[in-house]
Amino acid sequence: MIKTLIPPPGPPRRLALAQLVCRTGDGAYYICAALFFTRIAGLSPVQMGLGLTVAWSLALVASVPLGHVADRKGPRGTAVVLFVGAGLAVSSYLFVSSFTAFLVSACVYAVCQRGGSAAQQALLAGLTPKDQVTRVRAHVQAGYNAGLAVGAGLGGIALLFDRREAYYAVFVVNALAFLVAALVLGRLPAVAPQAAQAPQAPQAAPDAASGSAGASSVFKDRPYIVLSVLNTMLLLHIPLVDIALPLWISKHTVAPTWLLSLMFMLNTVAVVLFQVRISKGVTGLESASRYVFLGSVLLAVGCVVFAFTGSSESVWVAGGLLLIAVAVQAVGEMMQAAGSWELSFGLAPEGKHGQYQAFFGNGTTVAEMIGPLALTGLIVYWGAPGWILLGGLFVAAAAALRPVVRWGARLRAAESAPARVTTPGGSATT
Repeated sequence: MIKTLIPPPGPPRRLALAQLVCRTGDGAYYICAALFFTRIAGLSPVQMGLGLTVAWSLALVASVPLGHVADRKGPRGTAVVLFVGAGLAVSSYLFVSSFTAFLVSACVYAVCQRGGSAAQQALLAGLTPKDQVTRVRAHVQAGYNAGLAVGAGLGGIALLFDRREAYYAVFVVNALAFLVAALVLGRLPAVAPQAAQAPQAPQAAPDAASGSAGASSVFKDRPYIVLSVLNTMLLLHIPLVDIALPLWISKHTVAPTWLLSLMFMLNTVAVVLFQVRISKGVTGLESASRYVFLGSVLLAVGCVVFAFTGSSESVWVAGGLLLIAVAVQAVGEMMQAAGSWELSFGLAPEGKHGQYQAFFGNGTTVAEMIGPLALTGLIVYWGAPGWILLGGLFVAAAAALRPVVRWGARLRAAESAPARVTTPGGSATT
């Protein structure tokens, strides 16, 4: 078991280590940020919420251009620069005493963190053989969850002290974590930047049904755009645990609210222990589509079980059903994630992983932005029918995704086929 958790030596191990270190700092930050900004920095909750919304909206807009920079200038150097920028932005929080200063720091942090993550994914794609990308990505994700768990523990210690100095220590740890992660990534082999695209010889126009063969930008790649939108719908399971469930448990069930901590730990530990094993079953686009669908069915089953927790009058029954639901959804989440990673890399053209991974990764940001409002209305106010509808949404999105994957695969095949050029004499050459 332990051996399967350790990434292979070389780039996979360094990539996972960088993620572990970086997310340890983020985990501590997430636990303490709200209290620090409202109680120590003197911001109102409205100011904090507005500032973070603006910051992550800006990061959403800037991520694809930064991914393009990673493709053209090289993902290793881009990731290092952006992670250093994120570390400096976090350290600047120590000196925030006004809304304007907070807004500037938050925007720099969000843009650098989001862009650095996209560059890191492009680096992974450039250093990993295609048939190993999903497995390595699983190791990186396990490091992500382990880092968040360790960081949450550190943040919890700071909350016990509840002093200015303790919060300062958390921000220093987060800043240092970004700098150490940048150092680890900087020791990886360089990936050659994408060469400027040379003018292409005239060739037959692609079939309109194939999408947009030879698209120079992810914004022109229709199959990939649809794939990303559908995946964003599936990612609504992310804000489910930290936004919808606390309100659901407190308002609609007789279960104790402290059970949330156990549920969060169950989800996190499951991903750390089993994500790599589950990802081994993904070997190509077909198996990836199947995993996404089966994972989404499990997410839907978890939603149905959650719906029944509100009708139980027994604390033990409600608590047991909640734990069963979160366990089922954890397996579904891991299967969905493994399949989506393979699709995001497998349907992206070579040399453009920076902008493509940035665009695909924006789904997480969008889900976290729209999820709280959508899930609160759907589940907290509508109740059990809302859970059922959410489960149906997961299955419908996954079912629609499979033909989109075939569409994108035809597009990639058309791009890799030798171009047929018609000469003035009427003969076709390749």
